[in-house]
Amino acid sequence: MNELYGSDAYAPADVALRVATVGVAKARMATLPLLMLGVLAGAFIGLGSMLFVIVRADTTLGLAASQLVGGLVFSLGLMLVVVAGAELFTGNNLLAMAWADGRITSADVARNWLLVCAANFAGAAGLALLVFASGHTAMGDGAIGRAVVRIALAKQGLPWWEAFFRGVLCNVLVCMAVWMAMAGRSVTDKAIAVIFPITAFVAAGFEHSIANMYLMPLAMLVQQGGAATGQAIVTWGGMAANLLPVIAGNLLGGSVLVGLTYHVIYRRAGKPADGPRT
Repeated sequence: MNELYGSDAYAPADVALRVATVGVAKARMATLPLLMLGVLAGAFIGLGSMLFVIVRADTTLGLAASQLVGGLVFSLGLMLVVVAGAELFTGNNLLAMAWADGRITSADVARNWLLVCAANFAGAAGLALLVFASGHTAMGDGAIGRAVVRIALAKQGLPWWEAFFRGVLCNVLVCMAVWMAMAGRSVTDKAIAVIFPITAFVAAGFEHSIANMYLMPLAMLVQQGGAATGQAIVTWGGMAANLLPVIAGNLLGGSVLVGLTYHVIYRRAGKPADGPRT
């Protein structure tokens, strides 16, 4: 089918099969490597978030420039996940395709999502601790630290329904980035596939649960270090109030609006399932 699309990339139907097949391997991965790769993914997304904050800390940039450049540098996180290899909760929402194929069970999906999400949090929060200990947030006479707190407070202050729908829209774009990266045959292909959807979701202000797992703990560390300004503070309760609807939105956007939609288009009448789904 590649010739039909005039490209040496995998055709969409081939991508659907690849995503479903990779989903089976992810769901059946042993616990230790799954957790370690999950920690790496959380740290990778944290690195992208770190670059995003540097851009946002520059108050001389206009809104459009700040958001677009911030989204561009944030793309580093998913590039590291896709090219270097890691297990990211939001990208793994595409396991819904392997589930819909009947090749993995609901328990397999739940195990992967729960373990990877927890490991992503450990990696993202662990990177936040390292970044704070490095003195990075003191750069620019504390401008980085102030930007982190400002961003985290804005996230904490979102009404739950806004956080939810921003999570939905975010993960539609993240999973489309993963989907298109699976169509690529080279590192360059994958990088280009990632950049535009990720830049778009960040520029639009959508909500990525794993990025928030870096930004909000870092903001709390900055506050404890005395670099916060103003009366409002970021709290563990505020972080939970943000993460719960964002995670739910990420799940809907990635698993249903991308994964199950493409399953219906390309896989519903495909090969028989390898085994029963329960």
